[in-house]
Amino acid sequence: MAAMEAAEAPELALADTDVNWDRLDKTRFHVIGAVLFTLQQGMLHPTAVVKTRMQVADSGLSHMRGTTVFRHILKSVGILGLYRGFATSAIGSLPGRVLALTSLEVSKDMMMKYTQDLDLPDATRVGLANGVAGMFSNLVSCVYFVPLDVISQRLMVQGLPGTTYCKGPFDAIRKVMKTEGLRNLYRGFGLTAVIQSPASALWWGAYGASQHIVWRSLGYRDDVDKKPSHMEMVTIQATAGMIAGACSSVITTPIDTVKTRLQVIDDYGVGRPSVLKTAKTLFKEDGWWGFYRGFGPRFLNMSLYGTTMIVTYELIKRLSVKKE
Repeated sequence: MAAMEAAEAPELALADTDVNWDRLDKTRFHVIGAVLFTLQQGMLHPTAVVKTRMQVADSGLSHMRGTTVFRHILKSVGILGLYRGFATSAIGSLPGRVLALTSLEVSKDMMMKYTQDLDLPDATRVGLANGVAGMFSNLVSCVYFVPLDVISQRLMVQGLPGTTYCKGPFDAIRKVMKTEGLRNLYRGFGLTAVIQSPASALWWGAYGASQHIVWRSLGYRDDVDKKPSHMEMVTIQATAGMIAGACSSVITTPIDTVKTRLQVIDDYGVGRPSVLKTAKTLFKEDGWWGFYRGFGPRFLNMSLYGTTMIVTYELIKRLSVKKE
């Protein structure tokens, strides 16, 4: 009976908590990742729409609670209003995800190899490798995702004061390119790269180090027979992801508010928008709190995103391990 119970118990090697690039079937990794991340994006997209409209609007939405704005969108536009820009973002994100996931895993694997001879605690080494990989992946991704954000966010805020009406993604691209060409598609690029890359490094570094510490504190090691269950693995990874996402939202919301305004507002009456002009306008409108417009939905979005993203990501990796 004991042997049967042991055979039925879901056991995983501790190595399955951090599957490296060499162990992955790359085709399965990207195909499964595309499907699961698109589903995850669909669940969280309404919070992004609410957050974006709160950051941009001068029509009273910016001073409402996130739940009130959510109900307002539902009442005035219906459920489709909560999914404005989703098709553009979801379809457009597919090549970007391949780029982001590949650069993340390859750079993390390289850092783990380069630091294996250094006299560093394991948690520090894992955190450093994850942090460098997160920063590098974010820098690479910005080249692709910033123009996509500009277009999808313009579709999210249709009809709000200061925004330009667009019939769809291609019309949005045409109107953005009409004024200043390719440069206009990269509004907020510098701000995104300079701020979010270190934030990404902190997120991935904290996630990698904290997960490593928790596993070891619970007595799990590569050189012992004790193995975690699926539930333990998901719980620990989800908790680490939630904490990382929540902390990141507190630090990055002011920058995100400025970036969103910069990307979607065309008419300030003071010439081409810039980071400084946008920040001054926000401060003039609402003081320091203006930089935290949409904080509630963003906090919720990033906390849920951190949890669901890392659980989804780790699941994708486990499902993509090469058959031995």
